[in-house]
Amino acid sequence: MDDSLHLYSYWRSSAAYRVRIGLALKGLAYETVPVHLVKDGGQQHTPAYATLNPQQLVPMLQHGRRAVRQSLAILEYLEEVWPHAAPLLPGTARERGRVRALAQLVACDIHPLNNLRVLQFFERQWNVPQAERDEWVRHWIGDGLSAFEALVAEDPATGAFCHGGVPGLADCCLVPQLYNARRFGMELAQWPTLARIGQACLELPAFQAAAPDAQPDAP
Repeated sequence: MDDSLHLYSYWRSSAAYRVRIGLALKGLAYETVPVHLVKDGGQQHTPAYATLNPQQLVPMLQHGRRAVRQSLAILEYLEEVWPHAAPLLPGTARERGRVRALAQLVACDIHPLNNLRVLQFFERQWNVPQAERDEWVRHWIGDGLSAFEALVAEDPATGAFCHGGVPGLADCCLVPQLYNARRFGMELAQWPTLARIGQACLELPAFQAAAPDAQPDAP
């Protein structure tokens, strides 16, 4: 049985970044298969990749002959296949519900509005100027992170990380979104709890190994 792991990834994709963090936290070795989202009109649109992933998005995880698509589905898959290797979800249904809600706040509410294909559509279809596209990005990142901050700031379940004293699924999603916020010139000080959690994460080797600039396809 082939148990090899191949991650179709782009160095600056925040969705792929989430999965890289999860793989690193669990200590799972994998091979990166770079898919450049801009070069040649976007390598995700090539017939070969579109056959593998009809959505033409990254990430995609290949585990042997099995393919898993969508970052949260991949992270849940890793949790189910390797449940004892640095669990990404806590032990009770109530706790898991909290962590999943925080993860989905990023992956389902913030990120889709700022995805590359959305911004490209604004540019190509409606000729939206760069400054206005950037303002759109900052608005929705700020709106979402302010809600995230309110949810974790006073909750006793929040610890050194989003939930308790070890990083998990919510942190896998938060850290790439904070990276995006910084890319667009946003000051993290307005979200002090998130900034603290993000800094605690970035001090860990798993998060350092998953960082965009540490990827083999980074320029």
